[in-house]
Amino acid sequence: MAPLLNGYTNGASRHLPEDPSIVESRFSDIPSQIDIPVSGLDAEEAVEVNLEELLDDPTELCTLLEQEGVGKHYWMVIALAYAKQAKVDHAIEILSKGMGTLNRGNPKEKLGPLSLTCWLYLWKSREAPRVIPDGQSAGETRLKDFYLQAATASLNEASRINPAFPPLFLARGVLYLLRASLQPPSKTAAPGGPDLSDRVDTLRQSIKCFEDALRVSSGRNMMAVLGRARAYFSLGKYAEALDGYQEVLNKMPHLQDPDPRIGVGCCLWQLGHKDEAREAWERALELNADSKIANILLGLFYIHDSSHYATTDPAFGPIYKKAMTVYTQKAFKLDKELPLTCATFGSYFMMRKSWATVDNLARKAIELTDVNAVASDGWYLLARKEHYQDRPDLPKASDYYQKADLARGGGDKGYLPARFGLVQIQILQRDFDGAKFRLEKIIQQSKSIEAMMILGALYAEDVFRSQASGIKEDKLADIKKATTLLEAVRLAWKDPQKKLTPDSSVLVYLARLYETEQPEKALQCLHQVEQMNINDMPDKEPPDGIEADEAWMAKLREQLSPQLLNDIGCFQYYAERHEHAREFFQTALSACVKAGEKDEGIDTDALVTTISYNLARTYEAAGQLDEAKQVYEGLLARHDDYTDARTRLAYIELRQNPQEAGPKAMTALYETDSSNLEVRALFGWFLSKSKRRAANIAEDQEQRHYKHTLQHHDKHDRYSLTGMGNIYLITAREMRRDTDQDKDKRRKTYEKAVEFYDKALQLDQRNAYAAQGIAIALVEDKKDLTAAVQLFSKVRDTVKDPSVYINLGHVFAELKQYSRSIESYEAALTYNRASDPQILACLGRVWLLKGKLDKSPSAMKTSLSYSQRALAIAPSQIHFQFNIAFVQIQLAQLLYTLPEAQRTLEDVVKASSGLEEAINSFGEIAQSKNPPYPRHDIEQRANMGRNTMRRQLERAIQSQREYEEKNAAKMQEARELREVEIRRREEEKRKAEEQKEEDKRKVREERDKMAQLSRELAEKRTEEERRREEAEYTTDSDGERVKRSKKRKQGGKRKKRGEENSGSETEVGDGEDGTAAAAAGTKKSRRKKKARSTEPDSAVDSSDGEGGAPKSRKKRKRLARRGAKDGNFKSEELVVDSDSEGASRTVVARTNGDDDGDTRMREIVDDEDDDVGISKQQSRKRNARRIEDEEDEDEEEEEEEEPTKKTTAEQVTEEDEDEGGQGGGAASFADNPHGDPVDESVGAAGDVGGAAADPLLQI
Repeated sequence: MAPLLNGYTNGASRHLPEDPSIVESRFSDIPSQIDIPVSGLDAEEAVEVNLEELLDDPTELCTLLEQEGVGKHYWMVIALAYAKQAKVDHAIEILSKGMGTLNRGNPKEKLGPLSLTCWLYLWKSREAPRVIPDGQSAGETRLKDFYLQAATASLNEASRINPAFPPLFLARGVLYLLRASLQPPSKTAAPGGPDLSDRVDTLRQSIKCFEDALRVSSGRNMMAVLGRARAYFSLGKYAEALDGYQEVLNKMPHLQDPDPRIGVGCCLWQLGHKDEAREAWERALELNADSKIANILLGLFYIHDSSHYATTDPAFGPIYKKAMTVYTQKAFKLDKELPLTCATFGSYFMMRKSWATVDNLARKAIELTDVNAVASDGWYLLARKEHYQDRPDLPKASDYYQKADLARGGGDKGYLPARFGLVQIQILQRDFDGAKFRLEKIIQQSKSIEAMMILGALYAEDVFRSQASGIKEDKLADIKKATTLLEAVRLAWKDPQKKLTPDSSVLVYLARLYETEQPEKALQCLHQVEQMNINDMPDKEPPDGIEADEAWMAKLREQLSPQLLNDIGCFQYYAERHEHAREFFQTALSACVKAGEKDEGIDTDALVTTISYNLARTYEAAGQLDEAKQVYEGLLARHDDYTDARTRLAYIELRQNPQEAGPKAMTALYETDSSNLEVRALFGWFLSKSKRRAANIAEDQEQRHYKHTLQHHDKHDRYSLTGMGNIYLITAREMRRDTDQDKDKRRKTYEKAVEFYDKALQLDQRNAYAAQGIAIALVEDKKDLTAAVQLFSKVRDTVKDPSVYINLGHVFAELKQYSRSIESYEAALTYNRASDPQILACLGRVWLLKGKLDKSPSAMKTSLSYSQRALAIAPSQIHFQFNIAFVQIQLAQLLYTLPEAQRTLEDVVKASSGLEEAINSFGEIAQSKNPPYPRHDIEQRANMGRNTMRRQLERAIQSQREYEEKNAAKMQEARELREVEIRRREEEKRKAEEQKEEDKRKVREERDKMAQLSRELAEKRTEEERRREEAEYTTDSDGERVKRSKKRKQGGKRKKRGEENSGSETEVGDGEDGTAAAAAGTKKSRRKKKARSTEPDSAVDSSDGEGGAPKSRKKRKRLARRGAKDGNFKSEELVVDSDSEGASRTVVARTNGDDDGDTRMREIVDDEDDDVGISKQQSRKRNARRIEDEEDEDEEEEEEEEPTKKTTAEQVTEEDEDEGGQGGGAASFADNPHGDPVDESVGAAGDVGGAAADPLLQI
């Protein structure tokens, strides 16, 4: 059978049949009238009954038929006439009375009426409701099942009479089909498991019945083929169903009722070929423009097509309008009771919120359909109606959703939108666990993007609720699940085939999830939301003459949500991009103004207050304290009870005036709002900076403040707990450790500090300051430097604070990793701490230690520089002055110990001056009130410098001066030699670069020349081809171009194959013999064989195969030797093929018997190849070939493919192509048995970039 697709056989014509009689239609064989014979009258008389204008009550007609005792044929025809007019009940009544009269005769007479009655009951079943309509009782309405039982009874009665009656097989198959439509699909035990439901068994029985019907009809019953295809379709075997529909279409191409093209399209749709399905339905619509099924199916196709676009997409509107107005509306007008049309139109009225119309259409779809999927759509419409109303009935909506899901099988086979509806109902009912369980099942089965989105949002909400409640609960698993699901949704947006529209809520959820751990990713999400909102703006493009710069983007941002801009600004602030943060906060304030103008219900005051506070904090972080104060004061002018603004003002005042106004402002703030924990925390920090150290920890003001906070305000205040740990840590650090008792007391104080830190960490696992305190205690008490480095490194990744880097510098210094210690201290300086004397002093100490370890005077000098900077910032600190003197002493001592070659006289002299300053400084420090070390020790160090080191440096200065004077000449000479060497190297480098540029220039010129030559040769070859074509064709009498005909010369014999290489055709050699032979060869006429083709696949290998079978030899043109005389030859040509540089290049040289041919040929050869001699020898052995063109006019006329003489370039091109077809240009000397030498004076030329293969050089 020919393959069928979309209703056509192998692309058959789409024209409608001209003869309408070949179009089958239902009831077409019912006559317009029937004559009922009447007994007692003449044989020819009868009662004529008009079958087109039947009586409403058939009782009188039935009485006539009973009285006359007519045969079954009359009863059946009249019943069919009533059925034709859709009066099926009257038809059944007539058949019932007719079978009553036939009981007296042969029982087999009842088979026809019984079969017809069964079909009428099946018809009634199709139109009957499957469930009791709303507002009706069970006794008022007969359902589908009632008529199916009646049809079964008729079928069983007929089977008892004759079970092999052929029409019964088809009727029983249809009965099983309709019965299966009322049976719900089963839930499989496992995905992919066998379906053992009653519905599947019923469908299999229907297939058996249809096959029996085909068997008894010898395969001619096309209705049985259609029924079997419909059963296969219901079983999900779409390929088998497609074969059935195509078979019917092949055998009955004009069948329209039922139309197999509808089935073909449905099968193709299920197989994924949706466009082909559309074509099949369009063909059905061409044949029958009033096909309601074709119209609604095409409407569904375009609805599905519109679902690929967002509702805001310009392409959505035309497609959806076409679906509803062109097809669906027409189908509804053709049949307002068609269930599929009702379900489709119901979704349209759902969007318009016409609840009454939706309810009516949905119930029609449920009651009248015999397809479970359509019934599922009806239940789904009812569920959405109940769900979307202003006061939704959630229990009823949930019940309808479940019925919609079960109508399609439920479980793994259920209806996905209905399951989403159930999830939404569960969320509204606060059943989050049930919703998550159902969504996880959906994702396992379908990988639904919507399910991933909702489930990710549920997990994210769980995390946010836990964070807001303050309950200590591990939510890392939920964070990971939510992030994974939402990122999968985000990734799906990038697939162009899915045509998904990004949802900003997904990005907002991701930003909140990334907020703590990965703030940069959170910021990326918010920027993507910003860009999406800008893209949705109608006027996003700037007007003509205005560039889309930052100013234009800022103007567009003013139309965005102020909350979004504020969030982006906060992330920029935490990333320390203060300038960007300021811009976003300022834009957010402008957006608040515009938002208030658009919607007066928005609380813009709260937004402006929050954003203004954030802007002030940004000014403060950027060092613009005056601008920050101005904003804070503006906030307090609007809200005088804004404690956070007053707190920041007091802090700024303390930084600007730490001696007078600052402490007063802090005291006033504390007295005003002492119960505020933020105020108490700031006041505790103020006490830590301004208090005097107390000998007893119980008398410490800061400790008493934190203790009061923990006892009377909040025992879980994390700042107070951390502050208490700091106090105990500092106290333990300063405690004496002379005796074991002192050491034990110090250890217990450290443990007390660790207890406070640990309590703070229990309340907040991300409290990096508490973790840093524990690390300091480990270093100072346990000397566990490795563990401390690990803790500080983790804290550094969390807290952007200089104290972390300072502590890391301390630990690295203890580990003698001075380079890493210096890096840490310098990183601390970048946090607005460039003038911190403590960090500068630490850097001076580490550089000193590094200098002593490396014996480096430069490191010592760097240490001295940092120490001097620290003293300049804090000149009142006596220990900074001691540090400078100590470094000067160490530098002098180091320079004294270094050999003369590693120091200079200038360094020693400066060290001597520094030593004098150190001696004086030590004297002053020893006389101060509170020296950093005992006075006696300091005086002893000064005396050592004054007595011992001074004399040592004096001797070092003298020896260094003598050493430098002695070696001054040598050093000068070495410097001059070094300068000369440097100049020589620079000159060589310059010359090498110039030579390189010159080589490049030459290469470019050569390439340009070769490219120009290739272009010229290509143009010449094109011109020759054009001339040859003009010579081959002529114009006939009709004015058309035709090929010239060849005239064969009369007389003359064709030379036999064996004579081709005979003595009469001896090759031309050197000397006179060769000349004579050439002259003798010209006296004989020779017929040429078929001209050699220039196509590669026309080449024939001249060698014999392995089997010894002779192959046809190709007639080759031969080239006369260069030294031959002018005879009948017009030209003599020498062909040289070269393999150099992987290219096959042929160079052709013409000679006219003169001796300067070689000279002219050599002028063209590329002289760049150094191996030209080797190439000549290889060419002599492989590539020499002779081509002989004879002037004889007879031979020219015998050439079938070249009516005109070919140019040298054409001949050589043919030879090259033949060589390419015979194995890469291998030369043959079969035609030259004497091995006569051929002129090889022309060398190989390189290929010119492959642009023109085998370019020819002609002289």
